[in-house]
Amino acid sequence: MSLTNYKTLYLWMIIPMLVMQLGIFEDYWGDFTDNAWSVHIHYWTGTIWYLYLIAQPYFATHGQLPRHRTNGIIGMFFAGGVCLTALSMMHRDIATTERSLAMPERFGPFEPWFFFGVAAVEIVMMTAFGLAVIMAILKRKQLEDHAWWLISTVFIIMMPALGRGIQNIYVDMYQSDWPNIAIMRPLYLTQVLIIVMLLLGAWKYRKLKHPATFLAIGVNLFIFLLEPLGRSEAVQTILKALIKG
Repeated sequence: MSLTNYKTLYLWMIIPMLVMQLGIFEDYWGDFTDNAWSVHIHYWTGTIWYLYLIAQPYFATHGQLPRHRTNGIIGMFFAGGVCLTALSMMHRDIATTERSLAMPERFGPFEPWFFFGVAAVEIVMMTAFGLAVIMAILKRKQLEDHAWWLISTVFIIMMPALGRGIQNIYVDMYQSDWPNIAIMRPLYLTQVLIIVMLLLGAWKYRKLKHPATFLAIGVNLFIFLLEPLGRSEAVQTILKALIKG
């Protein structure tokens, strides 16, 4: 497949950008002034990264390779920001477990195990994101491999934004059942949606057997383990030792 087959890729990349923004809209903009500085930094580095994944394919396929290369170097800065700010915010997950114990009536179905599980899967998610970015750098001269490693990052880190959006809708729908709400159901649905989008993209660009595709699928399948990981006392002990709330 030649680079010309990626000529409309930048248009397709608008879709996951919109999915991410719609998913996180209520959580971020709904309480904008209450968000911590770290939340703002993570949100905007992530948003800029998605914008780069729209702009860069356009530059590469529309006769602007010098601009593509220059922006690629800058983009790696934002990729590092996405990864490191996400990892640095994980102390909030551990701190939230303590608040959920102190105010169970407020958190309802969101028991401590949920936030431990979120922290556990986010470590794997961001490690995979970093690996995909590094592989894209190493494969920068193999343009198709380079492009697909970068595209895979969209599906590797989509879950938190999309998952929150779908979970918020689900909780609102079943508010009358509070606190007996099956909060994992919307997250399972989220993972199915992400995997379907990933496979459709891989099929379109003939990358079903690409290692980046396998990595993204593996990460999203791993997220199905959020509940058992969160309920594991061993995992909780390790996370509390590693991450100080």
